[in-house]
Amino acid sequence: MLRRYCFFLCVVFYGLQSVAVAQDAAALWSQQVQPLFDQYCVKCHGPLEQHSGLELDSAAAVLKGADGGAVVVPGKPEDSRLFQYLAAGSEPHMPPGKQLTEAQQKSVQQWISQLSQVPRTAPVAALPARSFSSVTEAVDVCVSEGWAERGVAAAESVSDGVWCRRVYLDLAGRIPTAAELDRFLQAPADVRRAELVDSLLQSDEYAVRMRELWDVFLLGRPGRGGREDRRRQHGWWSFLEGAFRDNRPWNDTVRSMLVARGDRPEDLGASWFLYERRNNHQAIAEAVAPLIYGTRVDCAQCHDHPLTRDIRQAHYWGLVTAFNRSKNVDGGAVVAESATGGFVNFTNLKKESQPALMVLLDERVVAEERPAEGEKQADGDDLYADGGVKQVPKVSRRQAFAEAVVTSNPLLARSFVNRMWSVLLGRGLVHPVDEMNGRNPASHPELLDWLSRDFESHGYDVRRLMRGLVLSRPYGLGLVSGGEVPASAFAAAIERPLTGEQLARSWRVVAGLAAEDDGLRRKVTAALPEVLPREYAATWQQAQFLSGTEALAELLRAEVSPTVARLSALPSVDERVGVAFLEVCGRLPEAEERERSVQFFAEYEGDVSAAVRDFLWALMTSAEFLTVP
Repeated sequence: MLRRYCFFLCVVFYGLQSVAVAQDAAALWSQQVQPLFDQYCVKCHGPLEQHSGLELDSAAAVLKGADGGAVVVPGKPEDSRLFQYLAAGSEPHMPPGKQLTEAQQKSVQQWISQLSQVPRTAPVAALPARSFSSVTEAVDVCVSEGWAERGVAAAESVSDGVWCRRVYLDLAGRIPTAAELDRFLQAPADVRRAELVDSLLQSDEYAVRMRELWDVFLLGRPGRGGREDRRRQHGWWSFLEGAFRDNRPWNDTVRSMLVARGDRPEDLGASWFLYERRNNHQAIAEAVAPLIYGTRVDCAQCHDHPLTRDIRQAHYWGLVTAFNRSKNVDGGAVVAESATGGFVNFTNLKKESQPALMVLLDERVVAEERPAEGEKQADGDDLYADGGVKQVPKVSRRQAFAEAVVTSNPLLARSFVNRMWSVLLGRGLVHPVDEMNGRNPASHPELLDWLSRDFESHGYDVRRLMRGLVLSRPYGLGLVSGGEVPASAFAAAIERPLTGEQLARSWRVVAGLAAEDDGLRRKVTAALPEVLPREYAATWQQAQFLSGTEALAELLRAEVSPTVARLSALPSVDERVGVAFLEVCGRLPEAEERERSVQFFAEYEGDVSAAVRDFLWALMTSAEFLTVP
């Protein structure tokens, strides 16, 4: 009976992830209309081709119109040619040979209805960059100005207790113990938040938490087959943890991954980023792009990107060229590099061929000497600074490319800032985080610009950025705002399911055990692998896992869990309920919750240990526990 109840709670929890928010024109465009046009229209009306002069790859392009004039009348879908041509039997009819569903047509209609004005005919002069005293001030001012512009009311700030739980989950990867929460609440109110953040940012748990995130961001979940063990054994985990523990400048960390030499003690393990891709230079290029540019380039392999002009085929093959002299060799995770060769051409869909140069997304080209046509380069020991296993050439493509992208590349800072904002606030200032390109503008462009410049000018100081974000007002807002608002306004907290790592550790904290346990972590992350999905959604298998996992049953055995034993020894049901809520939820139960909980215990007819175990199970798989508060 209880497990069916737990399963119900899981379903309710995941249902919460689809709660609707108000759909303004920007949200309708990005979530419904743009994907529709991408699927059916941009082949003929996009960056590659513009039939009749019409482009449908961005809202601004649609509003600009076609050769024959405007195709959209803002606020009036019935007067808009774009909407008229979608109707059955229209002439001309779009898309050719395909009839959009009523729901799809409705999305376009709603989007046009929400448009309030035509685009400006002249560019708006850029405002001078404002000065802010801190990351926190910049966030608070820019986001609150956005609320005023949108006419939305922000949610109330959460209590100190809820905020403490939130920041422990985000910076330490687990909920606080009851003692840690109590200690925080007893500290002076004017300094306790800042002092807790500073303490957590200096902790080993923070370094582990950041390593877990970036391990997945950079390499994906390890899956089965021993890949996790190899990452650990070859120093990849230690490299990432050390970088965050020592607050190493992010651009220096990225440089070490791209150069992949391991020359310095702090660089040992960095080469695994390239090594795990097993000489697949295209896979390396596709992994590097989101790291240094904040956007994927996969769609530009055979032609310029069909959806945005920012990304050309030359950019894709420029990344491949930067790494195509690399080769894994025996002797540990060593990625050697040849001093010669690797000059390739790429061909577009028109069969036109051109040489692949190391061209960056900002169109800079990393210069190198190229042999004349038909000339072969002779390889020799004199071309290498280290001619041993590592094969370090005196003139290294990887080194030259790495220096270019970590010293004069604003996108590196923007990418990191946007991703960490998404981790802490539920979605990026540019969302999705790996589509930071011209067709996907930031919700708060001035703020993203300022945070990125500030991050770069302060030496890519990760700890400083994280501190400023978690002490900001938007980070501390509650889940319910004064009305329905787009998530991109950041006027209320966005519900974030716990990652598998956060859940496994938090379960052990509730059980009264040390937070770390590889066995439990692997089981939970296998069932709950998502870390930063575009949209949160559950699967039937995940719900089944949460409602019936033997791992949690083992954790809550009285002989294993000090918490179960301690609660079972309490003299009254009322005390057990109160302490259980404090241990699991960090709060006391409401009156109705207490009443229902007492009734729950009454069903067990004296089997106190079983009642405590099942009650904790229900709380530990509830919607409240499974989300960042």
